[in-house]
Amino acid sequence: MNTSEDGAGTDDRRMIKVSKCLSRHLRHQPDRIGITLDPGGWVEIDALLAAAAAHGFPIGRDELDHAVAANDKRRFAVEGTRIRASQGHTVEVDLGLEPAAPPPFLYHGTVARNLDPIRAEGLRPMSRHDVHLSADRETATRVGARRGRPVVLTVDSGAMHRDGHVFHRSSNGVWLTRAVPPEYLRFQEGRAGLRPRAR
Repeated sequence: MNTSEDGAGTDDRRMIKVSKCLSRHLRHQPDRIGITLDPGGWVEIDALLAAAAAHGFPIGRDELDHAVAANDKRRFAVEGTRIRASQGHTVEVDLGLEPAAPPPFLYHGTVARNLDPIRAEGLRPMSRHDVHLSADRETATRVGARRGRPVVLTVDSGAMHRDGHVFHRSSNGVWLTRAVPPEYLRFQEGRAGLRPRAR
């Protein structure tokens, strides 16, 4: 990485831009640069790189490989000559994930301003296909921290599974389910600056 005073962090900033470009076009707006995802969300790497270059953001194959390998959340998967996002799509794809039995508890990171609607409606996918859940509190805390001071909710995923709710596990370890009704949520009362809910 460039560590000179003039360019400290230049490589890191470039990789962030590359990663954001990949996320935008593999998860949300493939048509923006004229690529078409197949039903499983895959696109040929050469087609993606050519489209990015044609739209003013050329990416080298070495940069793409580094963005895939270095991403700590393993947001992207490469299979042969193809690439796709591991999850988080807002465009219609079928990741082909088999239903899986979740651990007894999963976790969801959010912020305090979202708690009232979550208490009323549970967790909903919003613009995504599924609700994203983490296998550990630490990961959920990092997810919540992207939006402010994090609040971690505990999901009684074992009870959900017994009651017929379907779970999938993406290739990068994120647990996916269509929604989490409020009765399966445990709020960490009195923690992270929250006041206990009136009984």
